Amino acid sequence: MEAELVEHYGAGRLLASIEAGLAALGKSPADVTVEDLGPVDEFHVGGRAATGALTRHLDLDEGCHLLDVGCGIGGTARQLASTTGCRVTGLDLVPEFVEVARALTEWTGLDDRIGYEVGSALAMPFEAASFDAATQLHVGMNVADKGALFAEVRRVLRPGATLAVYDLLKTGEGTIDYPVPWASAASTSALGDLDAYENAMSAAGFDVVTIEDRRDFALGFFAEMKARAEARGGPPPIGVHLIFGRAAPEKLTNMVRAIGSGTIAPTEIVAVAR
Repeated sequence: MEAELVEHYGAGRLLASIEAGLAALGKSPADVTVEDLGPVDEFHVGGRAATGALTRHLDLDEGCHLLDVGCGIGGTARQLASTTGCRVTGLDLVPEFVEVARALTEWTGLDDRIGYEVGSALAMPFEAASFDAATQLHVGMNVADKGALFAEVRRVLRPGATLAVYDLLKTGEGTIDYPVPWASAASTSALGDLDAYENAMSAAGFDVVTIEDRRDFALGFFAEMKARAEARGGPPPIGVHLIFGRAAPEKLTNMVRAIGSGTIAPTEIVAVAR
């Protein structure tokens, strides 16, 4: 599945597309800010608002080293490093994402606090007990073996570390139309339900402390996004369509339909490593 995921997410020319979008806003790599990049670099459901809601559970400061599992192009890493002063290491399977993450982090002057590695969440290139906390946003939908995923995350965390997960979970019996943002077809989608997550996390050595269904938040977020696009007459120069490509409208429509029908729901799960 990993090769298919790289193909699904690796659109090509992503950095050039972002730079062109910034130029349309009167920005360049020399003066771009973390805030400027938010509409494109936090492409999970709810964007930066969702990041803030999830990471309020983390007690981060300049002495903390955070792991961002499935870091994408580094949006969450940059947001947390810039607001808390923590060090961040991001890991992603997609080489283009890591390349873009490094460039955007250099543009925003945060490369002294953030590093990125290409690699699998099932075999991370890190020593055991290396990190004080971890985030995992929209990763589990692409990993069938949830037990192996959370066991590997637990391996690299210190005891007492907090793991903040934000994934789309299966919550109903309805069907999903493809493509969606995380998968071009059902063969690369690995949605799990809450029981699967809780059982895998507990077996891996985590105690789950908080669970929150974010369906209503997500539907409100997408309604606002649609209204802005209609008022503008199209997408903004910088947005998730740069990540999702030409099929972005179809992917988003299919996902929102599945959320609205109760088939899936974006869900926060916060756990502490034993």
